[in-house]
Amino acid sequence: MIKIIYRISDAGYRKVKPSFINNENCLKNSLSVFPSDKYDWLIIGDNLSNQTTSMIEKYVPSNIITHTQIGSGAGTFNYALNESLKYDENDIVYFLENDYIHKQTSDKILLEGFEIGGDYVSLYDHPDKYIPSIRGGNKFIEDDGGELTKVYLSNSCHWKLTNSTTMTFASKVSTLKDDEDILRRWTNMGDYPRDFDMFMELREKGKSLLTPIPGYSTHGETSWLSPLTNWEEVWFQS
Repeated sequence: MIKIIYRISDAGYRKVKPSFINNENCLKNSLSVFPSDKYDWLIIGDNLSNQTTSMIEKYVPSNIITHTQIGSGAGTFNYALNESLKYDENDIVYFLENDYIHKQTSDKILLEGFEIGGDYVSLYDHPDKYIPSIRGGNKFIEDDGGELTKVYLSNSCHWKLTNSTTMTFASKVSTLKDDEDILRRWTNMGDYPRDFDMFMELREKGKSLLTPIPGYSTHGETSWLSPLTNWEEVWFQS
């Protein structure tokens, strides 16, 4: 069973985003791919305005929205983690932030990542994995723009073993419990989670992080859209 824990806030910092990336479009897209009549949803709404609350309630019943006044991404992730640890150990929890767009069938693809053995699965093919560190990319990308990895094949796509991703990712509850100390350590050092350091320590522990290539989702920041996909077209088709 996939459980969706969706985090949305009116207190976040501003990012440069394409015109089709906004709270409502991303929520509508996520619900079209992970419909609430098929998957259990919990929406954590932090410091929400009345307008944002009304928008969310156009699409989901109010009883799946939990209102908080935490004021930081690190804090709301820890709140989400608290909730996730209450689920059955075999459940898959998808921690989803409010600025992502998904391709249709992403729910099926997410499951395939676990079927081939991923401990952590992200649908986002982060473009920093193709930018050498000397040009401001990921610190483990070599000067030729390549990441040392393994490539796997599931029923629908190729996957690669990668070193890090954002705080939008999925894992089984049993894995979250096993790694809780690491997850807490790197999300209790300030307002923003230190996701890179978190995933690097998980990797050192022997945990795998898989992402599909090309990606099935994108973060909504203009500079970091998942490559080789017209995401505006994906949004219009959802």
